Amino acid sequence: MNELATVTYWHWWILGAVLVTLEIFAPGAFLLWMGVAAGVVGVVVLVLPGLGWEYQLLIFAVVSVASIALWRLWRRRHPLETDQPTLNRRGEQYVGRVFTLEQPIVNGVGKIRVDDSTWRAEGPDCAAGARVRVVGVDGTLLRVVPVTDASPAGPDR
Repeated sequence: MNELATVTYWHWWILGAVLVTLEIFAPGAFLLWMGVAAGVVGVVVLVLPGLGWEYQLLIFAVVSVASIALWRLWRRRHPLETDQPTLNRRGEQYVGRVFTLEQPIVNGVGKIRVDDSTWRAEGPDCAAGARVRVVGVDGTLLRVVPVTDASPAGPDR
């Protein structure tokens, strides 16, 4: 325990630099805020060099938890904007597109071919080969409506 009594501000700054560097290899903005907390403790120890190691660890723990919690709260209220908002929600990418039924919709359920896969489709009964537009998604089920000649269909994509 005697070694902990000799911890100085630059030890905290080195720990902070290591944690921020590790954030590069383990992204998620977790280690980043712990590194910031270590830097804050380094500044506190620089200003108050006689601060005991117990208080240093307490400040580190409190600032780490507080900064991570505040970051997550802020990120929840200000989500990242992206040019591909449906990237990891594959079914939502098909909303608005028109496809041809592979199997007829009978009793509200059928199948459509989408690119290289087959999806269950839910909608009004239609014959195989009918063109349908995807209007919604429920998990792996595509909600569809028939495309009439009067509606702008566009080609299958």
